[in-house]
Amino acid sequence: MATAKKTETTSWWERLTERCYATSTATLARNVKQEAGASYDALISDLERPLEPHFERELAKQLATDQPAHFSPANTLMPVMMQRFGLQEKSLEESGLINHADYVALRDNCNACAVVGECWKAMRANAELDECRHLCPNANAFDALAAR
Repeated sequence: MATAKKTETTSWWERLTERCYATSTATLARNVKQEAGASYDALISDLERPLEPHFERELAKQLATDQPAHFSPANTLMPVMMQRFGLQEKSLEESGLINHADYVALRDNCNACAVVGECWKAMRANAELDECRHLCPNANAFDALAAR
């Protein structure tokens, strides 16, 4: 009987702890951004770093609503997105396309993207090509570049 009470108490405590964490995650993410800028930069720039799902969701929301001035989706997200389409920046450099005005426009489009938070989460989750085509405003251009 003592075991049943302990399990019940533990379960209640775990639920309370989880609820408190879930409720405070937005504040935690905001505080990391405001108080630990270098750590925040590292978190959003490293697409491979494992993050707790609630915290990851809050970071994505922040990127969607208030993208930091020093975060460049074209530097962090676009190379990974291009890989999904079978493109490599190195091969674009070698062919000279990387300096072409159209490529610069693609980078500008990426940096001004309205779905950067969703894109960040998708690139972190190794999204499949179909999801990338649906998500990315540069998808048609990437398909055209890949067809060359």
